[in-house]
Amino acid sequence: MSHWNPVARSASPEMDPLLLWPAIGLLLLGLVMVYSASIAMAEGSRFTGNQSAYFLIRHAIFLVFGFGAAAATFQVPLRLWQQVSSWLFLAGFVLLIVVLIPHIGRSVNGAQRWIGFGPINLQPSEFMKLFAVLYAADYTTRKLSDIASFRRGFVPMASVMVLVGALLLREPDFGAFVVIVSIAVGILFLGGINARLFSALLVVMAVAFVILIWSSPYRRERIFGFMDPWQDAYGKGYQLSHALIAFGRGEWFGVGLGASVEKLFYLPEAHTDFLLAVIAEELGLFGVWVVIGLFALLVERAFAVGRQALALDRVYGGLVAQGIGIWLGVQGFINMGVNMGLLPTKGLTLPLMSFGGSGIVANCITLAILFRVDWENRQLMRGQPV
Repeated sequence: MSHWNPVARSASPEMDPLLLWPAIGLLLLGLVMVYSASIAMAEGSRFTGNQSAYFLIRHAIFLVFGFGAAAATFQVPLRLWQQVSSWLFLAGFVLLIVVLIPHIGRSVNGAQRWIGFGPINLQPSEFMKLFAVLYAADYTTRKLSDIASFRRGFVPMASVMVLVGALLLREPDFGAFVVIVSIAVGILFLGGINARLFSALLVVMAVAFVILIWSSPYRRERIFGFMDPWQDAYGKGYQLSHALIAFGRGEWFGVGLGASVEKLFYLPEAHTDFLLAVIAEELGLFGVWVVIGLFALLVERAFAVGRQALALDRVYGGLVAQGIGIWLGVQGFINMGVNMGLLPTKGLTLPLMSFGGSGIVANCITLAILFRVDWENRQLMRGQPV
């Protein structure tokens, strides 16, 4: 029989090192690889002033802002996040409407996903992922007694997600739509949604995704390009074929940091959506396995923190932590699958690593909330108030 040991409790660290170091490792490795992947494009573009370190400097600035926002976020008790979760979700919903207004939302490559503030572009969908975690966790916590009910538990959340999904598909941002739906459904499942209802929901979602893809010529072409990228290697299969070439060139240990050929204007979006392909080419299969291992450890620890919170009767904190794990796991898996040719191409970045101000800042804030859940767990285990 185990006994409570006050010495062991007081000697335990303030934060889980297996949660902290993988996060820091991914952020710093991302900084290095964004620079390596973007240097050629930055040197050859008048937009960047032909400055080779243009994207490195901007990414570093985003990280500094992200770390500052994370430090402030960590000071906020989790109960306050629960109190404002509905308001944050509403604010995110309004931003998704604003981004679609002509002359306010900025369009890049046919997608209208950004709101411009001078030199800064805000991408509401990146923050909406976090707001979806906070709101779905609060909703599930409040509805625990009704979560197995179709009418009282499922329909209200489904209605809200349909509205959010409609706005995201108008941008269009199909990748963010998939991630946010996965977050909501995952948290409902963890909260105890009826197993039969959950199975039916998965079938309906699968049919809905097929309809969404088939009804859009753009998405349909991406599916056909994914099935056989070499059939039209200079057209709809261009991105995937060059990503696969990058993986093939990297072999076991890569061609060396900075020595990628595919990033020399062959592989589009090398510093954002296809960063993993550059990692594969320069650091090889070993580098890819390091990235996968760090993500797997981070997601596993997020679920472990969530289970610990649930064991302490902190349902909201537990669902938030596990919702964050779902977000990072699903988005990371989709991006990696796209880079490796396992999934159709879609505009999703690699969390914590890819270039992008909104994404990096939102990821840092999200990690701070996850660290806060872990910290509050440890405080409670020591018998201290939070």
